[in-house]
Amino acid sequence: MGGTDKALIPLAGRPLIAHILDRLEPQVERVLISANGDPERFSALGCPVVADAEPQGPLSGVLSALTAAAGMGATHVVSTPVDTPFLPGDLVPQLLLAAEGSPEGLAMASDATGDHPATALWPVGLAPALATFLAEGQAKVTRFTLAHQAARAMFPDPRAFLNLNTPEDLAAAEALLKGAA
Repeated sequence: MGGTDKALIPLAGRPLIAHILDRLEPQVERVLISANGDPERFSALGCPVVADAEPQGPLSGVLSALTAAAGMGATHVVSTPVDTPFLPGDLVPQLLLAAEGSPEGLAMASDATGDHPATALWPVGLAPALATFLAEGQAKVTRFTLAHQAARAMFPDPRAFLNLNTPEDLAAAEALLKGAA
């Protein structure tokens, strides 16, 4: 997307992050935004912003969120990329249900196209293992989720995890939204 802050790219006249919040807020107790850079750009959203202690990719954001969530008394964090505006309305309940089948309580979204490990339920108790993983120079989300036997929550509609990575993806998302109106 040309180096633009994806969270603030407009989709149907609203920033992508607003679409994520619309999907997640009814399903969770509170929302944290994991983002580096100036946190003031999200001040109008009313959500705390946590930055990576040491940026190494998405797992660094998950670790920062786990640490912050533990300090708030939370037991789990749900992560999702900011460029997936069509998340299912039952994402969190399905992840929680799937996590019951994981020895460590970790669950990720999956559909007919494959796994979506960046959209996952993370128990805060995994923070030390994740910190060690990152300290060892590891950063692949899939490697961590597989090593910790993440359960899969299956979803029927692959459009729910459609990533908007190009202007063409954005245009297709606009068309999907117009078709739903």
